[in-house]
Amino acid sequence: MIATEDQGALRIIRLNRADKANALTHAMLDAVAQAAATAWEAGIRVLILTGEGRVFSAGADLEAVGQGLGRDPVWERASGAIAGFPGLSIAALNGTLAGGAFGIALACDLRIAVPGANFFYPVMRLGHLPQPSDPGRLIRLIGPARARMILMAGAKIGAEEALAWGLIERIVPAEALMETAALLAKDALEAAPDHLAAIAGMTL
Repeated sequence: MIATEDQGALRIIRLNRADKANALTHAMLDAVAQAAATAWEAGIRVLILTGEGRVFSAGADLEAVGQGLGRDPVWERASGAIAGFPGLSIAALNGTLAGGAFGIALACDLRIAVPGANFFYPVMRLGHLPQPSDPGRLIRLIGPARARMILMAGAKIGAEEALAWGLIERIVPAEALMETAALLAKDALEAAPDHLAAIAGMTL
C-alpha cells in the first residue's frame, strides 16, 4: 500500500490505497518511516511524497483506529523520519489531506497541492489529541491562531486559503503536480551532498 520508486537520487514515496482514500494503517506508516529513514544512506537526496488517486490521505484507517492506531508511536516515527531527512523533502499533495496524515505533510520542507485540495484535522470533534509534533510544526508554518482554527475550531480550508496562510507553497494543476515537484527538486539533486545538507541545516 506504499509504493517506493527511486529515480537516481530522487525517491518517490506514494500512498497507494486509492480505493480507501489512502487511509493510513500501521503498516503504511511503518513503510513511510523506513523509506525516509534509509534514504540518505542509500544515496537519495530528495524525497517526494504523494498519493494515488484524488485524495492524498483521509487520515487514519477507521478500523485501525479501533485497534489503537491513533495512539501508536508509528505516526511520530514516520513524520520524524521525514523531518530528519538531511536533503529536500516535498509533499506533492494530489488531493485532500485530513487528520493524522497532516503530520507527513507538515514534516516535509515544501508542500504543493492541486486546486481542489482541502485541509482539515478534526481532532477536537473526534475527541482525539493531535500527534505530538504536529501542533508545533503547524504553528511554525501558519502561527498559533490559525493552528487553533484548524485544531480547535475544526476549520476546513481550501487550497487558496492554505496558500495565503503559508500552509502550502504553490497550487499546481493535477496534471503538472509531479513535474512541478521534480523541477523544485532539480537544484538539490545536482548539488553536492554536503552542500545540500549544510543548506538544509541552515534553514531549519
